[in-house]
This record gives sequence, C-alpha cells and structure tokens, in this order.
Amino acid sequence: MNGTAPVPADAGIDPARFIKANMRLQAVPSVPEIRLYTAHPASNLWRLTGKRGEGAPPYWAYVWAGGAVLARHFLDRPQSVRGRRVLDLGAGGGIVGIAAAKAGAAAVAAAEIDRNGIAAIGLNASANGVTLEIRGRDLTRSEPPPGIDLVAVGDLFYAAGLAKRVTRFLDNCLAMGAEVLVGDPGRAFLPHARLQPVAQYAVPDFGDGGAAPKPSTVFAYR
Repeated sequence: MNGTAPVPADAGIDPARFIKANMRLQAVPSVPEIRLYTAHPASNLWRLTGKRGEGAPPYWAYVWAGGAVLARHFLDRPQSVRGRRVLDLGAGGGIVGIAAAKAGAAAVAAAEIDRNGIAAIGLNASANGVTLEIRGRDLTRSEPPPGIDLVAVGDLFYAAGLAKRVTRFLDNCLAMGAEVLVGDPGRAFLPHARLQPVAQYAVPDFGDGGAAPKPSTVFAYR
C-alpha cells in the first residue's frame, strides 16, 4: 500500500461510453478473428473501478490465456460448438462466447458479474457481429440454467474459494447432461484430477505486457 486514500469511481460515468472512448478496439494476438476493446496505459480505468495504482485491475479489460485458448479452439474446431447452446461462465470481455457464436453455436449466454464487464461484452459482441445473451449474476451460487449443451470455463481457477464454487457448479452441469470444457494455462487451483487435455495452443496471457504467447490447454472436465 502506498498510504494514499483510494480514488472513488465516478458513479456518473456510463461504462459503455467510457469503454468506447478510452479503450482500443483491436485484434486479439493469436486469435485475430476477434477484436476486443482492450485496456492500455492511457485508458484511466481507475475512473470506472475506483482503483489507481493499487489493487487488481479489471479482469474484463484484458485477455486471459484460458479464454484465449478456448476461443482459438472453437474457431479452429467449429464442430465442437456448432448448433449447440453454450454458456460462457465468467465471461470477462466475452472472447469465449464471441468465438462460440462465430463458430456456429445455436445460442450463447455470457455470465459476468462486473457491471463494466457486462458493458464490455455488449460492445465486443457488437464489434464482432454476434449476439450474446448476457447474464449479469453469479451463476456459481445457484443451480445451472436449463437448456445448456456446453459450458465453457476460461481461467476461473486462480483463487481457492472461487475454484471450489466453480467445481461444484460444473459438477451440477455434468449431472444435467452438459459437456464442460475448461481453458487454463495452469493456475494454482486447477483440478487436474478431473481434467483430460483436448488441445493446446500458444496464446497471450493476462498481465504479460506484450510478452510472447505461451502454451495453454483446453481440457474436458470429467
């Protein structure tokens, strides 16, 4: 901590308008078929989050390896999602759901709890010419929604409590007959014993700051 008082978020800012004005719409490295509004040093995202120079940055504003590897997989193997009803759990900026829609999914729901992330999903979906149903609540604290064929989970095993909730939710999804795919570069709380590798790609990761892409894996959750 630097001893300074937190900077409050500007409650009067419209998230969608701010994102369009201050973030860059650009192709995702290793997944150039998709463009996302992405943060850069001059974005001043603290005006949305209330944090300047401290604390975790908004995850939805950056590409995570788990989401990027799922997106690459869906675009390279559209048969994995074509005609299916897909849930993108912990959608962030929506890269996984956008890839599923581009690959021919019958319907895609993107679940995200951050109001700024929800705004980003809408903008990113529009920029890529797809439609996503946005679900703005924490689905891991309830029963899975009905009518889902495939659940895609990108990078949700970075914290113990979250990983426990996600695992319980995914077990319920399996019990309902849904397939589950997990994209992850090997975070600390990944349930390795439950996972079977399906594909691997070199993709960008959160916080790498332009570093070379690194291997990340798509797993089937059993």
